[in-house]
Amino acid sequence: MTETEQLDEEVAIEAATEVLPLDAWHRAKGGRMVEFAGYWMPIQYEGIMAEHLWVREHAGLFDVSHMGQLTLSGDKVAEALETLVPGDISALKPGRMRYSLLLDEDGGILDDLMITNEGDQYGIVVNGAVKWEDIGHLRESLPDDITLNHNEDYGLLALQGPKAVTALTRLVPEAVGLVFMQAMRATWNGHAIAISRSGYTGEDGFEISLPNEVLNAFSDALCAMDEVKPIGLGARDSLRLEAGLPLYGHDLDPTIDPVEGDLAFAISKRRREEGGFPGAARILGHLADGSPRKRVGLLVDGKMPVREGAKLFDGNTEIGVVTSGGFAPSVGAPIAMGYVPTGLSEPGTAIAAEVRGKRVACTVAAMPFVPHNYVRKTGA
Repeated sequence: MTETEQLDEEVAIEAATEVLPLDAWHRAKGGRMVEFAGYWMPIQYEGIMAEHLWVREHAGLFDVSHMGQLTLSGDKVAEALETLVPGDISALKPGRMRYSLLLDEDGGILDDLMITNEGDQYGIVVNGAVKWEDIGHLRESLPDDITLNHNEDYGLLALQGPKAVTALTRLVPEAVGLVFMQAMRATWNGHAIAISRSGYTGEDGFEISLPNEVLNAFSDALCAMDEVKPIGLGARDSLRLEAGLPLYGHDLDPTIDPVEGDLAFAISKRRREEGGFPGAARILGHLADGSPRKRVGLLVDGKMPVREGAKLFDGNTEIGVVTSGGFAPSVGAPIAMGYVPTGLSEPGTAIAAEVRGKRVACTVAAMPFVPHNYVRKTGA
């Protein structure tokens, strides 16, 4: 390939990658930009380890505007959603959220998502890498009288860490009344915004949806505070790994059902009794009799990280694969997630991973690796 051809290819790749509304803001803050889920996104600013530890102790601002923000409205929206997900959406009260799973006809996971009862409609946040597939699936599967809107004119920020509530309530005082998995509407400088006490780091925090035109000003207002720094994708990944939270497209995909993915909690009691969701026979069978494999945590001996794709062994028998892995700054050691036969999924089970042709000893561990710090009681 000539230099000109290489340059043309690089230009074509960049042209095919979208930019976030805050792209210039990230670059001005020193963000190192990489391609992720079809967007240029900051992987780090000061360094992944420093940013990770900052979030554990203070508050970090993440730009997650690549994710899809959808709203559904119309008659019997909750009942229609229950034909696609295994959660009890009908029981979701206004201002409450639920983690759920979009399932294919065999019970495989098409995406994991958040559903919020917003009173006059239901809000759904889906993963950026598959949001267009999700939108197509929803439009094809839901009744014609249900309206689906993709809110592309809104961005999404995640403010995470023990000082998040201190910082956010300087701008939106009423957010202090929220607890984990609650949401509200508010205004900031005359603009309608939506806030939920949620996130994907295991720490207390909030996700804030707001119009693209005020993202810069809101982000500047937060990062002007001593408690808050911008944080990149690298620390978001290490934080969610320590929290034992799966990443779609890595730890979850259509070949995996909720029981195998260690997400049985997302199957509500009523749905377990009544069924009626895609793949119910397979999933309820796995709940009753056990699944053939299970997502587990792994503590890794030594200092060598075990990355996604590493094969797992019991003796000389290949038994599974690592789906996420890396160094865990708060643990001070490498950790991983992967799939193993259910008979080898008990914490304390000794197995091995293959890294560069060598076996590395691992121990199955309970997750999360670092305790969650969600605020579940009224107040902060």
